Amino acid sequence: MDQAGMEMGTEFTGPPPTAPALWAALREEAAAAAASEPVMRGLLELAVLRHEAPLPAFAALLAGRLAEPLMPVERLDDLVREAGTGFLAFAVADLAATRRRDPAARGWLAPFLYYKGFHALSWHRVAHRLWESGRRDLARYLQNRASVVFGVDIHPAVPVGHGVFIDHATGVVIGETAVIGNDVSILQGVTLGGTGKQQGDRHPKVRDGVLLAAGAKVLGNIVIGRGAKVGAGSVVLADVPPCATVAGVPARVVGWCRDAVPALAMDQSIPTGT
Repeated sequence: MDQAGMEMGTEFTGPPPTAPALWAALREEAAAAAASEPVMRGLLELAVLRHEAPLPAFAALLAGRLAEPLMPVERLDDLVREAGTGFLAFAVADLAATRRRDPAARGWLAPFLYYKGFHALSWHRVAHRLWESGRRDLARYLQNRASVVFGVDIHPAVPVGHGVFIDHATGVVIGETAVIGNDVSILQGVTLGGTGKQQGDRHPKVRDGVLLAAGAKVLGNIVIGRGAKVGAGSVVLADVPPCATVAGVPARVVGWCRDAVPALAMDQSIPTGT
């Protein structure tokens, strides 16, 4: 595979790495960090260096984030491991999306260890798998714990595509009948909600490549078209055409695509003169 950006401190621009390539890069970074900061050695041994493969490491890390006396780490670890290679493929793509789109992420280790948007999305993927298999009480438990720990509330029924980036994550709320496509970027304070107490299909459908900027509120059973961008603080109450930039309260079209995939470009600016 293309190794561009696999090294710490270099820009990551290539396709998502394979799980073994990502794991090799993570272990290398962890070893370097342990050597330079001895106080961190124990943490890095437990989180990365003692594991020979990525899935057990992801399971141990995520379980440690949500564990509580009523749900010990061992049971949570098992849930992630049960999700298996399907979960791992999504996790690798999500971590690659984080590394590629966040300029503060200069390596793989920090997003893996510390980025709560990545952790919240990973637990959502486990909860969604449980929801789809009929284990809905457990799925709701994971939703609640993730909301308490990470400040991110995603209903476990929501299908989420690959390569999704949730930046900062605090205050993100996504309702039961929402749908999120591939390569979407969601910033802090975004709501994908309903407009009242109606039942049934009542939440937004976000297509591939969409950028939802900080504080955007998207309400109702509406479609945010492929490659669209929603400006920071906007309130969206109607369908957004593909490739459109919308902003305001209520949001209106203020421009059209300047980037092929706004979610990858992460440009939150809107056209001047609007």
